[in-house]
Formats: sequence, C-alpha cells, structure tokens
Amino acid sequence: MDKTKIHGVMMDNVTMDEALEYVAGRLDGTGTAKIYTPNSEIMMQAQRDPELKRILNQADLLIADGAGVVLASRILGRPLKEKVSGIDLVKRILENTEKRPISFFILGARPGVAEMAAQNIISRYPGAEVKGTHHGYFNAEEEDLIIERINKSGADILLVGLGAPKQEKWIHSNASRLNCKVAMGVGGSIDVLAGTAELAPEWMRRAGLEWLFRLIKEPRRFRRMLDLPRFVLLSIKRRLRPEAAHRKTSAK
Repeated sequence: MDKTKIHGVMMDNVTMDEALEYVAGRLDGTGTAKIYTPNSEIMMQAQRDPELKRILNQADLLIADGAGVVLASRILGRPLKEKVSGIDLVKRILENTEKRPISFFILGARPGVAEMAAQNIISRYPGAEVKGTHHGYFNAEEEDLIIERINKSGADILLVGLGAPKQEKWIHSNASRLNCKVAMGVGGSIDVLAGTAELAPEWMRRAGLEWLFRLIKEPRRFRRMLDLPRFVLLSIKRRLRPEAAHRKTSAK
C-alpha cells in the first residue's frame, strides 16, 4: 500500500474499499494485524509523544480518521485519497458479514456499554457473532485474564475502545499475545454502536465539521480540541518553511 508521510507519521493512502479489502485479507492470514485510526488530536499527541509516534508507524494499517488529517495531507502536497474513519470502517466490516461470517470481541467503554453494543450488532448484522465483551476500566493485574478470555473466545476481530493513546499502546504491547486476526483501536465507536453516543449528522461529516458537533455535545473537550487548529497550522508552517517547522517540533 502507498504511504503518505504527515509530520513523521506514515499514513496508509487507501480508500475505504481498500481498507476493507485489507481487513478481509487478514482474516485468512497469520498473526494479529494492528489497525489504528488517528485523527488530528492523535496526530498532534504523536508530535509530543515519541513512543506514540513509533507505535503508529508500526501499525499494519494506519488510516485517517478525521477530515483534518486529509486536509493536512493536501496542505503538505501529499494528498490522501479520502477519510477512512474508524466507525465507518467498523460498520463496513459488519455489513460485510452478510457475505462472510465474522466474530468479534469488544473491549472498552464503560461497564455495560460493550454488552449493549454486542446486542445491537447481533440484531442488525445476522452474520456477525460477538464472542465476548469486557469494559475498559481494568487494571494491570486483570490484563492477563482478559487476554486469556479474548484468546479462548476465538474471535476474529478485537475492537478496542480505550481512548487514545491508551488503546494504541495497549494493542501494540499485547499484539504478540493475542490470537485474533485483527486488533483495531476504535475509540468511541463502541458507544456509537451501543447507542449511548451519536455521530454527527451526515452533512456535517461530509463538510468536515464533526469536531464542531463533538464540541457542542461535549464542551469540556474544548482544550483538547485546540490541537485541531494547531495541527493545521503546523502543516501550513511545514509546507512554507519545512526546516523551521521540523526544528520547532523536535524541540518539544
């Protein structure tokens, strides 16, 4: 797959169909594929956290979750084909179970939410099987038992919604211990699947205004969301003065 470098992070330049095809192919492969879906906030976190940047660059599939990442790629003159959001890819995988049964394990969200997501998945997608769930509020001492449950379930795909960067670091640290074919960081997608959170209206998603919808719904996110304009400004600076932007980022 083609790669597009955005501030030191090597994004896979794929369409939604190509990402779906990759996932389908890994279901017949060996090992556990690590899939991450960074948005602008996560990409800025990676500028401040060398470990996170290294983890993102070791993904088997790294796709642009937000319009801001696609915009940055265009500013830098290395345009990504399209936005491939995590929730949309998960839904496409679930829809694909009409052609091929796929089993899932859901890890993350508040107690009870993963179970609600499982019920909705089973009712909407008859070809999908949820073989287990566990909430995201666990400590290090419980980790071995959770991994044992995941492996014993025989699930094909593990959906991990622990929030960034915790979910990416958890998948990276434990991928070699997992038997599933795919481990995917899905952030708040579990809440969306459970019906405890809602996506922005389609017109806002098409216009790249998901950030505004989230801000209206969760004003407390304001400080975190300042990373969106920072990310765009960093992209503009790097396009205009690539050496100066690199020195400033490295100094942090």
